[in-house]
Amino acid sequence: MARVLIVAEHDGVTLNAGTAKCVSCAASFKNDGIDVVVFAESDEMVVQQAARLVGVSRVLWVESPSREIGLASMLAPQIAVLAEGYTHLLSGSTTFGKDVMPRVAALLGVGQLSDIMEAESAHRFKRPIYAGNAIVTVEASEEYTLVATVRTASYSSAESSKEASAVIERCKSGVSLPHHTRFVALKSERSDRPDLQAAQRVVSGGRGLGSAENFQIIYELADSLGAAVGASRAAVDSGYVTNDLQVGQTGKIIAPDLYIAVGISGAIQHLTGIKDAGTVVAINKDADAPIFEAADIGYVADLFEAVPQLSAALKS
Repeated sequence: MARVLIVAEHDGVTLNAGTAKCVSCAASFKNDGIDVVVFAESDEMVVQQAARLVGVSRVLWVESPSREIGLASMLAPQIAVLAEGYTHLLSGSTTFGKDVMPRVAALLGVGQLSDIMEAESAHRFKRPIYAGNAIVTVEASEEYTLVATVRTASYSSAESSKEASAVIERCKSGVSLPHHTRFVALKSERSDRPDLQAAQRVVSGGRGLGSAENFQIIYELADSLGAAVGASRAAVDSGYVTNDLQVGQTGKIIAPDLYIAVGISGAIQHLTGIKDAGTVVAINKDADAPIFEAADIGYVADLFEAVPQLSAALKS
């Protein structure tokens, strides 16, 4: 029977939605318990959030200085030690998970399975290949610990109860941490808009915007909808926005209820990132743009006329 340990991702205040989606993944196959390990400082806010997730039986709380939170070189050795007794180690297929879990797998001497999108059993999974154009079934050996990342766009978040139902257990990894890496500073974009990977509505802009200044109309439309802002790789490479907004195979994989693509041609790498989106709306002046093949609603128009009109209509 599988025994699962999920490595929690958080910002020191809020548990990342990807952790709750990993719980849903683990709950989809037979298991003998789902535990979550949280590396956090003395404040137990994040620990309590993890303990309220339905399906979690135990939360391992490893007190860790803030300067160590998120550093893969610091976390991986501790996770590898805590892995004893577990058959599965999971984390979200986010920037955090993609950074930490390969290191854990290397320390355990096993391979890593990426982007689980469906579990047929505890050791048989489906994952995308060829930019999402094909789905492959992978069967992992039961002889080794399975280290994997979960495609968060493929799972809904596990429900959260009002009261913590999981047992909270303080623990120490008991491992000497490496000294070759140290925390210097954290620089991140601050925004009042929803998080791109968790948002139910997303408005993305492409190279068709022409400049960083013109991207303002994307922000205005997003604010009218209470949506997150995204971008194509072409827009990022052109310097219109920072790369943390990139949607696609080499960016973020998202699954919003509503996705509006403005001035985006629809390269296969971009479409991979929105494969699980609900309703896709495309606005582009090129009627032959590939994005229209993936769109539920297509509007052939000049985006500099259509988007402001749409924003004005929403505001009124």
